[in-house]
Amino acid sequence: MIRKRIVVVGSCNVDLTTFTDRFPEPGETMFGARFDLGFGGKGANQAVAAKRCGAEVAMVARVGGDLFGDATVRNFERLGIDASHVRVLDGLSSGVAPIFVDPTGQNRIIVVKGANDALRPADIDAAAPLLAQAACVVLQFEIPLETVAYTVAFARNRGIPTVVNPAPALPVDLETLAGVDYFVPNQTEAGMLTGHPVETRDDIDACAKILVGRGMRNVIITLGEQGAWMADAARGEAIPGVRVAAIDTTGAGDAFIGSFAAFLAEGLDARAALERANLYAALSTTNVGTQKSFLTREEFDRALARR
Repeated sequence: MIRKRIVVVGSCNVDLTTFTDRFPEPGETMFGARFDLGFGGKGANQAVAAKRCGAEVAMVARVGGDLFGDATVRNFERLGIDASHVRVLDGLSSGVAPIFVDPTGQNRIIVVKGANDALRPADIDAAAPLLAQAACVVLQFEIPLETVAYTVAFARNRGIPTVVNPAPALPVDLETLAGVDYFVPNQTEAGMLTGHPVETRDDIDACAKILVGRGMRNVIITLGEQGAWMADAARGEAIPGVRVAAIDTTGAGDAFIGSFAAFLAEGLDARAALERANLYAALSTTNVGTQKSFLTREEFDRALARR
């Protein structure tokens, strides 16, 4: 296996997950079934997924000067992720994400960004020697969009491939992200970013082409168990999904992004990497939690061999 460094520039949160028989109505207080606390944040989740897939991974992030911040840094170090550019900022809280999960595995999430909002372009310049070593830079929208755009330009100017996951979907000038190698929204995010319907296969293809026309080199619209749609300037094609008995879908999108980056870094072409990422993400939904649900590379290889 070729091992190349992936640098994730993004968010770190602590996930506070409550499992409940149903979601409460406005003003209602109810008892949940059980509770789980774990490390999360889209950036951190994607870094952990890539690491567990066998990649060398470094994280560029900001956490708060609280017990969650120190614990997040220690978690990266325990997993073998380079945390030398994860800074603890006194006076700010760490990011947190209260998550509510119903019996079908569907979830509702509220993210409080905290120190994630303090990751600025100057921090990217400070991490320039690390980024220059990257085989791939991965970003999301849980940090300031100015920093995302600055990092994309930094990587583009140095010929470093980028994967941008525009989650959560926010109003953004897509031209500031022109040149992204892989732009990976889910179906809902793609519709919100383009204002185009995404109900039918033709809709999805048209939406992907809009994003390509706005400067994205490759667009991958993820469709859950239906797989994904991949498009570039020449064509679009469906990548089949994987059906499993889902228990908790929290973090599945991050499992997809992180594993996709890892498979690309190994030298797989985009379609092969997507097929494996679909399986990796699907398997993550058969376990509870976010980072705790991600398979090791050995576990994934066994599952792949069985299929």
